[in-house]
Formats: sequence, C-alpha cells, structure tokens
Amino acid sequence: MTPFEYVTVLISIILGLGITQIVSGVADLIHHSKQVKLCWPHLLWLVLVFFLHVQEWWQIYQLKTYGAWHLPVFLFVILYPIVLFILARILFPSLTGSFVSLKEFYFNNFRKFFSFIVILAVLAILENVFIHDRQLREQLFPLILFLTSSFILVKDIRQEWIHKVFVIALVAVMLISFAVKWNEWLLM
Repeated sequence: MTPFEYVTVLISIILGLGITQIVSGVADLIHHSKQVKLCWPHLLWLVLVFFLHVQEWWQIYQLKTYGAWHLPVFLFVILYPIVLFILARILFPSLTGSFVSLKEFYFNNFRKFFSFIVILAVLAILENVFIHDRQLREQLFPLILFLTSSFILVKDIRQEWIHKVFVIALVAVMLISFAVKWNEWLLM
C-alpha cells in the first residue's frame, strides 16, 4: 500500500460519512414530508454540499504524486473533508414530530452554515497555495466565496433575495465549471 492509498482511506471515510448525512437527511425529509415545508434555496445548498463532497473525493486523486506525507500535512488536508461533514450535518433539522419550515430553519441557522463556508474557502486557498503550488492570484473563486460569505455573515444579511441570488450563482459556477473544465475532471 502506498502512502497516498493509506491517507486517502480516512479521507474517503469522512467524505462518505458526509454523503451519508446528506442522503439520509434527504430520505428523512421525504419520509417526513407532511411535517416539512421545503424551501428551494435550502435544497440547492444540499445539492452544492453534496457536489463539494464528491468534488473533494475526486480532487484528492491529484495528491497521488504528493511527496512525503507527514502527519501535519495530513491533518491539514483532512480538515476540508471534516468541515464538509459538519456542513452536511448542520443543513438538516432534527425531525422530532413537529412541523419544520426549511426556510425558517435556514434563516435561523445560516450564520453557522456560512461560518463553515468561510472556513472552507480559507482551507481551499491555503491548500491550493501550499500543497498544490498555485499562486494566490489564481484563487479567484475561493477568494470571492470567502469575501461574499464573510460579508453576508458579518452583516447578518437576512434578505431572502440575496441568499437566493448567492446560491443560484454558486450552482451556476458549478455547472459552468463542469462544462468549461470537462477534460480537467478526467482521472488519469
């Protein structure tokens, strides 16, 4: 077993747990559909966080040529999947028998959620610079994500239309990245 194979086992387990949270949470929403009022921006966040889990698992393969794996490097690399897991977990309310509005749940908890989005953006920038040797000027999307999420978080912006525009923009970026970078999503 190579060092890469060894470290990716735990990363894959954590990512799998996050995906399990999302899939189980969606199944719970379906199972308790009479108790839940859906909200499409919240559902788009679920799709985005699911995509981020899969994307992280896919991107980890780039580390197959990484040199010596030291524990501090591994602990740093594993932070991103851990934060993704936390995001997956806090996106779902506990369905304890009472009626739940996902819109109300989202706006009651978006500050926690956005705090972890900010952490993700910072981790992505740091990993890209220090692990993947990318220049800071190449980090436009994570930087914009960091600044926008931080602004919404710090200013405690609760206007629904801003949250809708933000999540739609993120979904659009995700879809555009699939189309434009199609060949970069190839494992070789």
